[in-house]
Amino acid sequence: MFPSVWRALVGTVVVVLPLAFSAIETANAYPDQPIKIIVTFPPGGSSDIVIRALQPALSEMLRQPIVIENRAGAGGNIGIGAVAQAAPDGYTLGVAAAGVLTVNPHLNRAAMSFDPIKDLTPVTLLAEIPFVLVSSQQSAIGSVADLIAKAKAQPQGLSVGHGGNGTAMHLTSALFAQKAGVGLQLIAYRGTAPATTDVLAGHIPLAVLDIPASKQLIGDGKLKALGVSAARRVVFLPDVPTLAEQGLSEFESVGWFGVVAPAGTPPDIVHLLNAAFVKALSDPAAIEKIRALGAEPKPSSAEAFAKFIQGESVKWGKLIAEAGIKAE
Repeated sequence: MFPSVWRALVGTVVVVLPLAFSAIETANAYPDQPIKIIVTFPPGGSSDIVIRALQPALSEMLRQPIVIENRAGAGGNIGIGAVAQAAPDGYTLGVAAAGVLTVNPHLNRAAMSFDPIKDLTPVTLLAEIPFVLVSSQQSAIGSVADLIAKAKAQPQGLSVGHGGNGTAMHLTSALFAQKAGVGLQLIAYRGTAPATTDVLAGHIPLAVLDIPASKQLIGDGKLKALGVSAARRVVFLPDVPTLAEQGLSEFESVGWFGVVAPAGTPPDIVHLLNAAFVKALSDPAAIEKIRALGAEPKPSSAEAFAKFIQGESVKWGKLIAEAGIKAE
């Protein structure tokens, strides 16, 4: 019996070893074809510019072409929905903004074809974009203290413009009203540009704007910067205090975007991609391009990005419920 058992064991080893080597070779071969990155905004947007700034370094490190596809619409749901439905093999990635991962599920879950937590694998955070609360030159409001005092004296009398319903600027405005304990009229515009135009003209006294749209106007004295929404002062407006510094405890609200892959993407592939993105984000030329947008590079581990997404989803879900914010 022993020879027959031995022959059987040898036969098993002969079959198993090639399979094991095949699996190892497959893992080591990644990537062996172009990698597609879906961006959920049109060409020229912040996330598009950032990923294109990283494209050469990523291609060199991964030794494959990086193909960028702009697939805009439905607040990011279309593009990231395509990522969620792609094969989990590391060849389809997406650049997702805060809205699609942490806001849309609380505003209009029925319109989403995927669950951001269950159907996606976080790879890395890419960048953060802080906002600034400004007042018009025609307004007598020159500080956060002025704003709060005036708002308490005239409940619902002050209006704050922002870039659109459900945007990070909208939520920043709502968070300010909640933290300050004041009633404000939150006015939704179709983008930052018309909100900027109206606060410049004095049609509205206040607005929450992104820094690229407002930095030059603040520097020229055409808008008054009351406070930035980040946890710390930002390099673009170093003399402007944070809202947290001015009595709004633990205030932090920033726009951000990061890279995600389909759920089920092998951990070794996720870690390889993470390492490539983190290294690309340390390149001085890429950092310069990102900061020119008013953004700050924020590379992270995949695990830290996953924890960040979950925390942001809880935070904004709570605010949306308490403030009664509805989808348009």
